[in-house]
Formats: sequence, C-alpha cells, structure tokens
Amino acid sequence: MSVVVPSLEVIAADPPPPPRGDVPMYDTQITLAGWIGGEITLREVAAGRHVASFRMACTPTRYRDGEWVKGTTSWHTVKVWNRLARHVAASLHSGDPVVVHGRLVADVWDRDGKPQTSWEVVATSVGHDLAHGTTTFSKPEVAQVAAAEEAAEPQAA
Repeated sequence: MSVVVPSLEVIAADPPPPPRGDVPMYDTQITLAGWIGGEITLREVAAGRHVASFRMACTPTRYRDGEWVKGTTSWHTVKVWNRLARHVAASLHSGDPVVVHGRLVADVWDRDGKPQTSWEVVATSVGHDLAHGTTTFSKPEVAQVAAAEEAAEPQAA
C-alpha cells in the first residue's frame, strides 16, 4: 500500500478558508498571572464606549533547594473595553492578584527616526487569582445592564 502526499507547492498554493465574521487570524493569545501595580484608569472614549487600563507585575517564582526563589519581574500594560472595562474598574484595585487573558498587541511608532515598539495586552477576560485568596461575585442588576447598553447605542439625529 502506498501513501500519496501532496507536494508543498500544492499546499502553499491553496487559498486559506474564508474568515468567519470578525474572528481574528494569527493573533497572539496570552495569559498572565500577577498583581495590579497601580490604580486602574477608566475613561469614556465615545458615547457609551469605555476603556480601562492598568499596569500588571508578573514575577516568576520557583522552588529550588528547599526555598522559593523569585525571578525578574516583568511589567505589562493591560487594556479592557466597554462592559469589561466598567466591571474591572469597579472590582479590582492596586495590589490585587489577577489572571488576565487576551491578545498581545504591538504599538509601533517612530521617534527621532528610530522605530519604537510598545506591547500591551487587550484583555478579553480578567479576574481575581483565587490561588491567593477568595472573592465574592455579584451580577449587575438587569436594570443597570439595560441602562448601560441603551447609553452605548448611537443616538438618532
């Protein structure tokens, strides 16, 4: 019995499948566990659209030779949008342990003729890290959700 393997040229020439909606392709997903390193800023950027941002410190810790050893701390900028932004601003505070999941996004600009790059995480999920304590969850009341969603809708002219 023989197996036929298509040549690489044929595979490379095949078009990719059509995208489904606005499902991103080739995004870099990242999950971070660490501590909020300052106050969270929440601002309204358009009618009903909000963005919150905060800095997050991640310090790897390893158990070696009978003791915990801390590694080098890395700092990350995290941004969250709309309903999640409002919930993050209302729920989390400086010093809280958190887990963040989202897309790693590069902001590239030019300064004095030299390219500069800054990385940030655009989070799709943020929550307390329960490895470090407990938390109490509360859902917003239905009336609050309806009012917030109504405020976010474009107004007729």
